[in-house]
Amino acid sequence: MAESDIAAVEIKLESFFTKVLSMIGKITDQQIADLLKKSKHTVATAESLTGGLISARLSSTPGSSDFFIGGIICYHPRIKVVNVNVPAALISKYGVVSKEVALSMAENIRKKFRTDIGIASTGAAGPQPSPPAPVGRAYIALADQNKSEWKELDLQGTRAEIRDKVAQAALGLLWLHLGGSEVIS
Repeated sequence: MAESDIAAVEIKLESFFTKVLSMIGKITDQQIADLLKKSKHTVATAESLTGGLISARLSSTPGSSDFFIGGIICYHPRIKVVNVNVPAALISKYGVVSKEVALSMAENIRKKFRTDIGIASTGAAGPQPSPPAPVGRAYIALADQNKSEWKELDLQGTRAEIRDKVAQAALGLLWLHLGGSEVIS
């Protein structure tokens, strides 16, 4: 078959990572809580795009004070700098919607709250883009004392749907980091 015989097909799919996490979306808050309790890890959040959705999920189960220490909603860049210690130069160079800022948020919230794990979210939920990031672009990050990891998400949906998907993706990243592998229905 010649290359000219192959028709270009546009497929609007979310990233592979997001698709994997949509399957993991069946994970309950209780299952995450159980994994955190079992591992004896503590966690703190720095949330921009999600505005507290991750924290709300982490604190939704009885006994969550055993592992969820707290969080900062750092929606405005000034709060990222002043309260989460994200270097202003990092924001100037890469923008608030970037892997660099998400990683800094996760690492710094972990240090600030003296937890085992820090989780962060930043992105553009719309309806307007956050140039250069288009609507639906988000970054989640997770840091522990040994490593930091991040994921870029390109999502579709309403503002509320995008925010919910980002919170779910962040919890999925935490689940995978803690060794979660099976979803119990």
